[in-house]
Amino acid sequence: MIEPLNLPKANLRLKRRNGEVFVWCILRKRELLCTPEEWVRQHFIHKLILEDKIPEGLIASEYSLNYNGRSKRADVVVFNRQQEPVLIVECKATHIPISEATLFQIAQYNFELKVPFLVMTNGNQHVFCEINQKTGAIEYLENLPMDIV
Repeated sequence: MIEPLNLPKANLRLKRRNGEVFVWCILRKRELLCTPEEWVRQHFIHKLILEDKIPEGLIASEYSLNYNGRSKRADVVVFNRQQEPVLIVECKATHIPISEATLFQIAQYNFELKVPFLVMTNGNQHVFCEINQKTGAIEYLENLPMDIV
């Protein structure tokens, strides 16, 4: 579960309790069970804050939304300074490859949020996309633009 990732080193606060590992979420201000997906999510959140310089207040973790009348939660959503969503991040455990199924999942969230940028990551592989808001076409990027917020 706790393994090296292809992400900047994050100074995560971990606690062991009753044989389980918990990680402190700086966004939700509470300890969470450190599942393999949570490990990736917390590292990516730290990347957004420390490397991409996105203020904590513009990032939401486990963001609730509705898709076709069903309650869903996007792993991470980033907002601009006008409080409009601009980025969805879908995190997977390291052993789960980024695939068309991942793109389909994040695209469902984007039907509701209509963001211009998507990221899919398993902590080792990262896929960055920009969505053409007029045509819906997906363009794959090397990295996120520095001015998304």
